[in-house]
Amino acid sequence: MWEAVKKARERYKELENLLSDEKVVRDRNLLLKYAKERSGLERLVRKAEEFERIDKEIGDAEEIVRSSSDQELVDLARSELETLRERKAIVERELKEMLIPQDPSDEKNTIVEIRAGTGGEEASLFAADLFRMYSRYAERKGWRVEVLGSNPTGVGGYKEVIFLVEGQGAYSRLKYESGVHRVQRIPVTESSGRIHTSAVTVAILPEADEVDVDIKPEELRIDVFRSSGPGGQSVNTTDSAVRITHLPTGLVVQCQDEKSQHKNKAKALKVLRSRLLERARLEQESQRAKERRQQVGTGDRSEKIRTYNFPQARVTDHRIGLTVHDLENILDGDLDEIIDSLAAHDTEMKLKAAGL
Repeated sequence: MWEAVKKARERYKELENLLSDEKVVRDRNLLLKYAKERSGLERLVRKAEEFERIDKEIGDAEEIVRSSSDQELVDLARSELETLRERKAIVERELKEMLIPQDPSDEKNTIVEIRAGTGGEEASLFAADLFRMYSRYAERKGWRVEVLGSNPTGVGGYKEVIFLVEGQGAYSRLKYESGVHRVQRIPVTESSGRIHTSAVTVAILPEADEVDVDIKPEELRIDVFRSSGPGGQSVNTTDSAVRITHLPTGLVVQCQDEKSQHKNKAKALKVLRSRLLERARLEQESQRAKERRQQVGTGDRSEKIRTYNFPQARVTDHRIGLTVHDLENILDGDLDEIIDSLAAHDTEMKLKAAGL
């Protein structure tokens, strides 16, 4: 750990010197790059200083306990030692967590894709429930939600709904939601009262900027057509819906929610860029399969991650064995307990993998 702290301190000092260099000051992009890097290291450097300060205070208190003949002073030192050792353990843990490489996508906005899986209409209704759940969670966090595309059903569900969540740290919180969400309940269409199991797939993608993914115009095939609603009925009388095919990968994105062809194209490109970025990320992570198995799944869409059981009002996250008997509030967007637990487990696995 201290070797990593030493390197961080050396880099911090190097950046301090670079930021006062005339060549760097004249280059705005370089100046911003170095300033951002220094800002990221500053918390770690200050935390290391705090650890060393506490460690010194512990040493001073231990010396008093060993050598002082003043019993009142010894008792005071012993009392301080207990507090200092507790604080040292906390600061050491915080310092280790700061040494874990941060996901560069954590501060990005997030594109959420929800698709009905097995279960027919019941699955589409649960897709709508999950859309509401994430929308309410975003509202609690002060994030903004914008629907990018949807395929509603006649009973109020969704075969598919894609939306953007804009807000600081959105991806860092929602990235654990990728996978298969299973629901166990009595469908509204079931007259015999039998419990059915349905499934919905959720994909979480960090929003990609144009600089993240370079898409050449010649790599795209763009088709326009008239949008339709549930049951195939025509919604618009003009060719406003857009379908974009990325020829090198075969990825297809369709958007028809807006009446403007231009707006639908912009939204479809936003989704396409994010899917291409996610594709590249998963290809990189496949090379680190062993490490990935040790961490909380954040991208495998075939992995059954959670079950929502209505008869018992419970939600179980299968990755960490967490069960919460608070189904109603969770579906109303109260997701912090589950996400906090997933994030803590993920951090623990990363610390073990790093040998910290």
